[in-house]
Amino acid sequence: MEFPNGEHSRELLQAQAHIWNQIFNFINSMSLKCAIQLGIPDVIHSHGRPMTLSELVDALPIHHTKAQFIYRLMCILIHSGFFVRQKISENDEEGGYLLTLASQLLLKDEPFSVTPLLLAMLDPILINPWHHVSEWFQNDDPTPFHTTHRRTLWDYTCHEPKLNHLINDAMSSDARLVTSVVARDCKGMFEGFNSLVDVGGGIGTVAKAIADKFPHLKCIVFDLPHVVADLEGTENLSYVGGDMFEAIPPADVVFLKWILHDWSDEESLRILKKCREAIPSKDKGGKVIIIEMIMQNQKGDDKSIETQLFFDMLMMAVVTGRERNEKEWAKLFFDAGFSDYKITPILGLRSVIEIYP
Repeated sequence: MEFPNGEHSRELLQAQAHIWNQIFNFINSMSLKCAIQLGIPDVIHSHGRPMTLSELVDALPIHHTKAQFIYRLMCILIHSGFFVRQKISENDEEGGYLLTLASQLLLKDEPFSVTPLLLAMLDPILINPWHHVSEWFQNDDPTPFHTTHRRTLWDYTCHEPKLNHLINDAMSSDARLVTSVVARDCKGMFEGFNSLVDVGGGIGTVAKAIADKFPHLKCIVFDLPHVVADLEGTENLSYVGGDMFEAIPPADVVFLKWILHDWSDEESLRILKKCREAIPSKDKGGKVIIIEMIMQNQKGDDKSIETQLFFDMLMMAVVTGRERNEKEWAKLFFDAGFSDYKITPILGLRSVIEIYP
């Protein structure tokens, strides 16, 4: 290869830096995971004022020989937008650490905490399949997760309480934020109905919130038997174990939050047809409500598009699903026998989609 001239050499060096950044992107994730496991956001939050490096080191559960490395960890976390440094006094050069909005969402007692999702997605069980994606492209396994663990994610969770707990916690933490927005901004969505079944509802975080907000609504949490085992209901909330590919309990409204993106088009079509069978006809007011991403949203910025692409790759790596654009969603709805749908984009990267028989 001929030695590059000045302009081309600059372009090559920029290309090299771009590759380096992609290679080392995992360091951002793992540094954040480390901060969570050490409790750094909660320690700084509990301090109640800008926290100096020495105060932070003294408060953390670390070996004394590792104190010198906390500064370096905090540097990358500041660069990533999780903490800021603020002067404590006029002549102060060191400053103290404070939380940002992002790190506030990582506090243990934060109702909308993203920490459970972080710990689930960065657990070795879900990280290891990424090392086998190229191998998966060359075999006939359904997913890289299957190539790695020789079973599906759903089968794994049935037999591994740790992963089952991680995923349930992650979905519950996300459900609290979603439900608070939906219950506030989409009240009319649940009015005029007597019953609702939350398909794949996990431990019932969404259904509980809906049942509390709309006491007249009889809510059912429907999930795999091992998920809902030993969970106790209330006057207008019950738990039913079963298989959504076989049958869904009848209700006026079927609710699916982040379910269909886990499954292929063929599997999603089967689920939607079961939803169609579970609800009343159009003239009697039945409908299905789903919460999902809609890919290629023209209003999205580069970061939003990147997040959507991340999720699409995640669906490829661990399950048989995918993220879909509106045209792809519409085809599924109509192929399943529905007549119309309505999109309400009120959940950031995700939307509420009402589907009518």
